[in-house]
Amino acid sequence: MKHLAINSQLFTENRKRFIKEMKPNSIAIFISNDEVPSNGDALYRFQQNSDLYWLCGIEQEDTMVILFPDNPDPKFREILVLVRPNEQKEKWDGKRLHEQEGKELSGMNNVVWLDSMDALLQPWIHMADTIYLNSNENDRKATLIETRDYRFAYQMQKRYPLHKYERAAKIMKKLRAVKTPYEIEIVQKAIDITEKTFRRLLQFIRPGVMEYEIEAEILHEFLRNRAKGEAYGSIIASGDRARTLHYVFNNEECKDGELVLMDFGANYGGYAADLTRTVPVNGIFSKRQAEVYNACLHLHDYAKHLLKPGITIVDYTEKVGDEATKQFLKIGLLKKADVKNEDKENRAYRKYLYHGISHHLGVDVHDLGTRTESMKQGMLLTIEPGIYIEEEKMGVRIENNVWITKNGNIDLMKNIPITADEIEQLMKK
Repeated sequence: MKHLAINSQLFTENRKRFIKEMKPNSIAIFISNDEVPSNGDALYRFQQNSDLYWLCGIEQEDTMVILFPDNPDPKFREILVLVRPNEQKEKWDGKRLHEQEGKELSGMNNVVWLDSMDALLQPWIHMADTIYLNSNENDRKATLIETRDYRFAYQMQKRYPLHKYERAAKIMKKLRAVKTPYEIEIVQKAIDITEKTFRRLLQFIRPGVMEYEIEAEILHEFLRNRAKGEAYGSIIASGDRARTLHYVFNNEECKDGELVLMDFGANYGGYAADLTRTVPVNGIFSKRQAEVYNACLHLHDYAKHLLKPGITIVDYTEKVGDEATKQFLKIGLLKKADVKNEDKENRAYRKYLYHGISHHLGVDVHDLGTRTESMKQGMLLTIEPGIYIEEEKMGVRIENNVWITKNGNIDLMKNIPITADEIEQLMKK
């Protein structure tokens, strides 16, 4: 790991929260993601299962977390399972965690080696009435590939068919949506690195620079500040390409007179930052670019004002849509007749703002959390309105990360330049 040591109390608190939701005399089993082959004898870089990481902070493959709070033997109520260090394998692939290191990272007091797990697990299962198994129930999941979680669930149900089974994911969706102060401390570090990176970019961007050169600057600044890397693939979209929401090519020239939309964020300590800024390639917004940018910034500030405990994403989106309609009339994108005759299921403003305004953020950039229930204290969300104008080959998006508190929200990116004047002044330097 590149990051500094994380307070293991973060993971201890997360486990306590999960255990509190478990049924009496139940056992919960969480396993690592697969090591995924690419071509030849190579593997893709290992990416830990997010739920497992949330519980223990271990990024190593072949890790398990077993929670059995009613186990008669106290030392087996929380178990961290690690692959046994192997001297020969370590010569090729590097050092693996030893017992004390696993304990320090996770805050768990009992480590069991994976090769001795089978003999221990069976009697624990026999003592339990209910088994919690995990699955990927992120609403944005878009792949049908059968992951290790699902294969493990099938094996367990075949081996122990008479037990009651529960979905750990249902609990995880509820808990991971609400961040503890320990988690926010790590997210803030990811955001601080992202801020340093943005300020660096404002000194680097100029007509003629390539999108991939901007991407290289991002990676350089992330890594030199101990980030694991990108929290997601950086989007560097200049000119008309900014209208493509998940533009990934980053291979075109940034030209004089264009805007460049940059959506990027550091991963630090397993947690994501998610920033979007749109800046003029030549350092000066044209009159029309400033007009559109300021309309987008107005929507951003308006959405931030709305995002408080009690509001639902549906109501929140509808109110932002009402304000977007007003702004789009003001800057000439809509006419009164467009609004009067709009389809209520596909409102007129959607021609220029065709995505959601916010999503949950945390271990995953699109983190687990409700999309229908009301917002709760402790939730961490993005605020990212955009304006995309095909006729003018222009796209603008502005995104910050906010933590919802009892009395409103805290903008964790409040120190990152956001107004047109701030951006122009910093680009002049």
